[in-house]
Amino acid sequence: MDALKLQLTYVDLTTPHVADALVRLGLPVRQAPASVGPLRQDTHIVGRARPARHYGSVDVFLEAIDEADPGDVLVVDNAGRQDEACVGDLIALESEMAGLGGIVIWGLHRDSRELRGIGLPVFSQGALPVGPQRLDPQDPDALTAARFDGSTVTGEDFVLGDDDGVLFLPLDRAADIAEMAVTIRDTERHQAARMRLGTSLRDQVRFDKYLAARERNGMTFRGYLRSVGGAVEE
Repeated sequence: MDALKLQLTYVDLTTPHVADALVRLGLPVRQAPASVGPLRQDTHIVGRARPARHYGSVDVFLEAIDEADPGDVLVVDNAGRQDEACVGDLIALESEMAGLGGIVIWGLHRDSRELRGIGLPVFSQGALPVGPQRLDPQDPDALTAARFDGSTVTGEDFVLGDDDGVLFLPLDRAADIAEMAVTIRDTERHQAARMRLGTSLRDQVRFDKYLAARERNGMTFRGYLRSVGGAVEE
């Protein structure tokens, strides 16, 4: 799926819709830590991952940007370090000029005011004024694989991020995931609309019927929802 189709397919899908779709499809849920959030609220990004593992110098970012296609999302692995900021305004501006869709950092940023002015979506664990004071050897795969907490992200993945967090998803399953996420989203919207018109969620899903089934055969609520076509969890 190319960058434009990815944008159009996921423009109205949230990370909760998509996370539930992953569970429904039996796919691994790979996500950034909860501490990674957007610099600005109401942010939504989607694009192919462009990994860059940081070792103390920004040249790895410039090289990643040089190899990136428009719409890609720079995925920065700084091992979650809290003693240095690794991305600032110049890298964000360079990314924007190259047409990238955003930056996601397992680590910290700086130049917050300038970043907000640039407007490129940036996700990180927070801000710190001090930049790197080290220069470590760079691994051969620094531009092909980024580690994000317990997840590994490569160019075969794409990134979806919003106010609820960041997901890393297999690009070759983008269409399947979106199709399931749309089903979940539309079901939830239909249920919410009925609730606003006075029909409670318990009435919609026949919660009394579920309680009887649980008593009778130990049915789980998740399994029951699947049987009746409801959506609250996964």
